[in-house]
Amino acid sequence: MTASEIKYIKSLSQKKFRDETGLFTVEGEKMVSEALASGFEILSVYRREEIGDEAMARISQLSNPSPVLAVVRQKIQDKAIINNGLYLALDSIRDPGNLGTIIRIADWFGINAILASYDTVEMYNPKVVQSTMGALFRVPVIYCDLRDTLSEVLKRGGKLYGTFLDGENIYGKSLHTGNDSPVVIVIGNESFGISEGIASIVTDRLYIPEYPSGQRTSESLNAAIATAIVTAEFRRQNIEL
Repeated sequence: MTASEIKYIKSLSQKKFRDETGLFTVEGEKMVSEALASGFEILSVYRREEIGDEAMARISQLSNPSPVLAVVRQKIQDKAIINNGLYLALDSIRDPGNLGTIIRIADWFGINAILASYDTVEMYNPKVVQSTMGALFRVPVIYCDLRDTLSEVLKRGGKLYGTFLDGENIYGKSLHTGNDSPVVIVIGNESFGISEGIASIVTDRLYIPEYPSGQRTSESLNAAIATAIVTAEFRRQNIEL
């Protein structure tokens, strides 16, 4: 493995070079297996037994290099086509771990797509990629003007749900689940919640109640945890037992 090749692969740890090349890396047997089984274009696969421990350590972005690494071409989706179904909208999610976990949640609960504001953390950030555990290859993530896209959902007769401290108890509310119109669950920024511009067009304000009611608790839930709770309740109401 040449020095220039090592330098080239290492450069993909930086967003600047990911943007310039349209490439990203995935590491680990499971992740590379998921990539190979997906519709993503795989440019090259490097295995430790073929290139050696030293070379793998140099190209790896992990503290403990994995046995295999692949260079993959990005799939950029910049047009949101909203049909009936259940969607997530991410309003300025900044933490890579949160985004990766949210993508896994979307994969588990069969979310049609994730709509992300332009200032949401990049989906091909190495920490995001690894924390998705392969879900990245199955869940469409579309970066868009979030308010304009959500306004289009409303024009189609859809519903926008968001969580607020003054919202209605989610467990006592009948939820639309996207069978007859598009339904979007909006997830706000980790520190500031849903922005004013997006909050102003949310049709249904939800609240995840603390237990027991009225007890002093944490100020808020982690964004990914809140996503899991809310999405699970939407799907629970849509399951025929």
